[in-house]
Amino acid sequence: MSILITKDTTFIVQGITGREAVSLTRENLAYGAKIVGGVTPGRAGRDVYGVPVHDCVRDITAKTRVDGSVVCVPPRFTRDAVFEAIENGVRLIVVVTERIPRREVAQMVELANLRGARIIGPNCLGIISPGEAKMGGIGGPAEDTRKAYAKGPVGVMSRSGGMTTEIANTLTAAGLGQSTAVSIGGDAIIGSTYAELMPLYEADPETKAIAIYSEPGGRMEAELAEWVAEHRSRLPIVAFMAGRFMDEMPGMRFGHAGTIVEGKADTTTDKIERLRNAGISVAERIEEIPDLIRQRLAEAV
Repeated sequence: MSILITKDTTFIVQGITGREAVSLTRENLAYGAKIVGGVTPGRAGRDVYGVPVHDCVRDITAKTRVDGSVVCVPPRFTRDAVFEAIENGVRLIVVVTERIPRREVAQMVELANLRGARIIGPNCLGIISPGEAKMGGIGGPAEDTRKAYAKGPVGVMSRSGGMTTEIANTLTAAGLGQSTAVSIGGDAIIGSTYAELMPLYEADPETKAIAIYSEPGGRMEAELAEWVAEHRSRLPIVAFMAGRFMDEMPGMRFGHAGTIVEGKADTTTDKIERLRNAGISVAERIEEIPDLIRQRLAEAV
């Protein structure tokens, strides 16, 4: 099993004729993904690597089952594209686009919540269930993806798309495969946080542990710590906190839009303390994650 996607998941690509989306489509198809259509207004009748292009989402959903959508359109069109997908019954939406105004992201998330849909991102690389399917740019070309990701018991969540693959590769090299890895997005407002994805991993019998890559800024780690403590999670969690140097260098900016330190609770020091108080192990270096996971799994037996 896995969370969010399986080998049977069907999805579309909105903005499919754009340069980034063309590459993404090729990589996903090569990994075995079931892309049932693409959308670029005014370009119906074309195809991208055999995937038919349509003018609107409705033209696809009226004919076939669509479980998800990868949204790869410019920021000024992203909200409308996400709204269109949600209102046409698409329930899983991966938003690759970055630099979307926060107000519009909040509106997208609110509509998704009202309609029972889930957004991953924005500013993310998507989702992968190793050996089954991937949805988004995560892992890059299929050949590289197969080297970095392997099927196994560890769920991975990361605010950085690239570090999602780095952690998965470290786990794979140590003989620990992954159930599902999710690049949750690097913006200040995102559709699915660590805490919001935890119930899915918790319900997945294939997932035995969680690895997390985190950064300064925001309340996601505090929310995760609260969730774990409140629900007494069965899953051992190992986290790596990047950007510790920022605590000693006020005003220093990290790479993602969401890494805005507005107070003590947003600092790496405070986040690490909260995570540890909730029973979450914090690795000093990424290469320590596999050993810490093995240690925690052994303790749980």
